[in-house]
Amino acid sequence: MSFIIKLINVFDLYTERKIFLKLNELLGKNIKQVIDVGAHKGEFILRLSKLFNIRNALSFEPNPKVFNILNNNTSDLQKKKILKTLNLGIGEDNKTEILNVNIESSSSSINKLNKESNYFIRKYRVLNFFKNKNITKPVQIRITKLSDILKKYQLKEIDLLKIDTEGYELSVLKSVINNLKDIKVIYFEHHFDDMIIKKYKLGDIHSLLIENDFKKYFKIKMSFRKSFEYIYYNKSLLKN
Repeated sequence: MSFIIKLINVFDLYTERKIFLKLNELLGKNIKQVIDVGAHKGEFILRLSKLFNIRNALSFEPNPKVFNILNNNTSDLQKKKILKTLNLGIGEDNKTEILNVNIESSSSSINKLNKESNYFIRKYRVLNFFKNKNITKPVQIRITKLSDILKKYQLKEIDLLKIDTEGYELSVLKSVINNLKDIKVIYFEHHFDDMIIKKYKLGDIHSLLIENDFKKYFKIKMSFRKSFEYIYYNKSLLKN
């Protein structure tokens, strides 16, 4: 199992390089403000900070245990006053919600799992080979509108909004719908498999962004998964 995970990580590094190259094309090396929704253990913000000059960043992670790891991993960025972390989920309503924490913590989701999915069966046959673990554990979390956070911290210009919320991306975008005009670049992941039960399609995200003057700039398939990563940019703020 560890070999398979390591192999996937190697291919993910290739995908990541492509993403960072495209972000550099759009934003250059100097990034004033980053919003990282679904920060997990800080993987994205740490790598971004090594390749770009970041002035300020907010990272959101709703899972309490993972949030503690995030804080430990990003302590240097926090000491430098570059990064602030918040133990919150982001969505279109302010409420408490249940986060389904999975064996593979990076795939934890507010959405439920479709345990009849062939993709689910194959994936957790590997991750839970001996069938001695609970696949999912429910944890209560808080959800907040991103627009409220931007107002609280008086953030009016966002260079990069990154969203990795395992099937909750549309709700995140709706939570900041009135602020999209102030966001230069949006980078997100979308799952095409049926393992995560969600009530929208990629077309819904695409339509929302196009209606708000964004244009698709780049997409790339993630290795061994039915998932793609997308970058959209704001045509009113960036000329490409």
